[in-house]
Parts: sequence; C-alpha cells; structure tokens
Amino acid sequence: MRKMVITGASGFVGKALSKKFLTDGYHVIGIGTSLEHPLCENFNNFTWISADTTIPGDWQNHISRADIIINLAGRNIFRYWTKKYKQAIFDSRIVTTRNIVDAMVQDAGQHLLNASAVGIYGDCGDNILTEENGPGESFLAYVCKAWEKEATRAGEKGARVSILRFGVVLGDGGALSKMLPAFKLFVGGPLGSGQHWFPWIHQSDLEAAIAFIIGNDDLEGLFNFTGCRPIRQGHFAKILAKVLNRPIFMPVPAFIIKLVMGELGSVLLQSQKALPKKLLDSGYLFEFADVTSSLEDILKK
Repeated sequence: MRKMVITGASGFVGKALSKKFLTDGYHVIGIGTSLEHPLCENFNNFTWISADTTIPGDWQNHISRADIIINLAGRNIFRYWTKKYKQAIFDSRIVTTRNIVDAMVQDAGQHLLNASAVGIYGDCGDNILTEENGPGESFLAYVCKAWEKEATRAGEKGARVSILRFGVVLGDGGALSKMLPAFKLFVGGPLGSGQHWFPWIHQSDLEAAIAFIIGNDDLEGLFNFTGCRPIRQGHFAKILAKVLNRPIFMPVPAFIIKLVMGELGSVLLQSQKALPKKLLDSGYLFEFADVTSSLEDILKK
C-alpha cells in the first residue's frame, strides 16, 4: 500500500482529496492544525496528525517515509488582510513547504505535489495565461513565487515535483459557499464591472487531474488547474443565479468591494484568463468543461 501525506488535509480541498485517495486504496496520513479529523471514524487506512507545520517536529518523520506528498497547507486568503495576517498567509505556505522539503529523503523517488495559485500571474486583463507566463507584481504573486521556489528545491533531492496552480475550486464548500448566501437572498450579482476573467475548476476535475499526474511518471513541473473554457466573472454570476432560479442583482461597485475588503477586494477584481494547457497537452480529459454543467452538478445534488 503506497503511503501518501496530505498537509492541509482538514481544509475544503484537503478533505476531498483525502477521501478520494483513501477510497483508491492509499494509506493517507493527514496533517493539519485541527485536533481531530472526521475521516478517522470511517477509514482504517487514515492517520491524522495534529501539528503546526510551520514548526519543525515529529510530523516530519511521516514526510520522510511517504511515497507521495500533497502540500495544501496555507491560511485562508478570504479574510481581511492586516499586516499580521499577510505574514501568516506567507509563513503558512512558505515555511511549511521549506520544512517538508527539508524532511524529504535524498534519491528516495518521492513525488511532491505542491499547491500554488493562478494568482501568481497578477492582474492580466484579457491576456491568455498558460504555464509559460511569468509572475505578476501583486502580494499573492509574491507569495506564490516564493511558495513554488521552496517546492522546487525538492528536485535537488531527486524528487519529482509537480506545482498545481489552482483557480477557484467549485464544490460543496470553499469559495462557492461564500457566494451562495447573497444569491439565495436575491441580492447576488457581479463584482465590479464583471468583465474580469474568473479562473475556475470543478472539484471533481481537480481530484481527477491530481490522480492523473500521479499516475503518469513523466508529468512534472507547472500545471494550471483551471477549467478549459474561461468565463468572465459577470457571466459566471448570471449562470449561478440561473441555476439557483434567482434573479441577477445589480453589480457590487468596485470601490465598495475595496472599501469593505481592503487589499483582498482588489485581488477579487483581478483578471486571469488562465488555461490548463499542460493538462490538456498531456491528455487529461475534463469531466466538467463548462461552468453551467459544473454548477448544476454541485448545486442540484
């Protein structure tokens, strides 16, 4: 039985990935700051380790014995960004990744799949973004660049390294759960002009694409984890309202978003027309190619 470590396993994506790979027959070791994990009750092949991964400790012993490490650890960005919280966003990603790579074993054939985000590209208007594009200048771009740099150090130990640049993951939880209340109360609408591109991916495709990369030994490097049909945020809002059988409300002015959310508000208005070029070129077939089928699948279950 192959051993897999998932850091950040108590988060929205982490829980889903843990369940998938447990079902697939892996021995999964989840690591995170929560004291308990619900999967412990249902899977004998799941081990939960409660630890602060920004601090070196006994949890690193599990990294050294793992065949596959999926690193998702990082503070939630959907909070007001004070100077202190921005440091926590940075440290929870970069320091954790540094500790993981330090614990990996030289020439042991390990595979590190490290999360990142399409936020690395910054605000790019209508430009098409593939894995070949360079980083932008925003705070999130700075975080992602440092995050990826720490992860790629694992290559110096002979490990296979795959960097997963996530778009907005659509599923039962995560960002979608924060959007739904306004739409259900008949006040949901576009953010700002709604003309900025909204990078998205269905949770099921995210899980399947990670399994696809793991199962193909020649796949490594950078991967955009976004749907193959880009959509503008305003159009996304219209489709979400239609699937919920709600009217679309007036746009939320950009200055209000920035006033209420501060620096995070500016990030929510950034435009990233990111395409999953490397996944498509590698032969991955998306189950959910468009937003409409994705939202119908998630919201009508």
